[in-house]
Amino acid sequence: MSEMTLRQIEVIRAVMMTGTISGAAEMLNVSAPGISRLVKHTEESLGIRLFERKAGLFTPSVEASRVFDQVREVYRGVENLQLALGSLQKGEAVRLSFATAPSIAQFIAARALRQVRSRYDDLFVDLNVLKIEETVEYLLLERGEFVIMSSAVENAAIENEEIAEGRLVAVLPEGHPLTRQKQVSVADLAKEELIGVDPSDPYGALLAEPFAMAGLEVNFAMRGRFAQTVVSLVRHGLGVAVIDEFSVAEVYMPGLERRPLVEDVRIKSYVSRKKGRVLSGYAEYAIAQFRRELGRAVEDGPWYRARK
Repeated sequence: MSEMTLRQIEVIRAVMMTGTISGAAEMLNVSAPGISRLVKHTEESLGIRLFERKAGLFTPSVEASRVFDQVREVYRGVENLQLALGSLQKGEAVRLSFATAPSIAQFIAARALRQVRSRYDDLFVDLNVLKIEETVEYLLLERGEFVIMSSAVENAAIENEEIAEGRLVAVLPEGHPLTRQKQVSVADLAKEELIGVDPSDPYGALLAEPFAMAGLEVNFAMRGRFAQTVVSLVRHGLGVAVIDEFSVAEVYMPGLERRPLVEDVRIKSYVSRKKGRVLSGYAEYAIAQFRRELGRAVEDGPWYRARK
């Protein structure tokens, strides 16, 4: 038994809608003789008269009415498919859930998401801010597709990929005597009121690393749990700190000055996900934007470039 191809269905529908061969040809942007031949071939191969011809007009035949009902259904399904594809391309009725470390959420996340929303303008984004110890449960229970952290997540069921490497920098209150220096050492900072994060915390351990390398004991005057807290305390003149450059990756930060550390200590960023999980296209695109913005923060930081 002969079957109709999608092209035949498309041509039959065009003739049905326009009522003429020339109208169908114009609708499909093809030649009229080609339409005429295809209609004739379809009727002969099916053994069914699809149209009544009268004075150049083509009207659906009575016996083929069920065929045309199905053609309408096929095209209704195609139109629904196109609508669904359009919705996916815009991000309608879908969700992107992921998490970042507090330091990356501060400035980098907004820049990356601006690019994501410019491509998927209706995409719902659920951004969580997590500490490293919270990421295993978040990923394994699939509350989000991925996390971006300043440390790799140590778990056999999770895979990590390095996406950026930045520096640790010194942050000082505006007008502090150390701002007169182009670079600041941890020995300089250790003489001041020092603000930091508990070294038993993985992020705090990273910030304490240059002091350990210099053989200096870290004595904090104040501690905060998150990078944003440390930066805020420094901006209000309560002390000085070492922080990762992603946490202060903003052109204008009133009340705060940044200086490169004499000690060149690097900090890496990782994207982590449940092993074997296939990410959505939205997640893949978001990760690419994070990679781009983290790299830009390192290479194009205006405050750092101006002092090279």
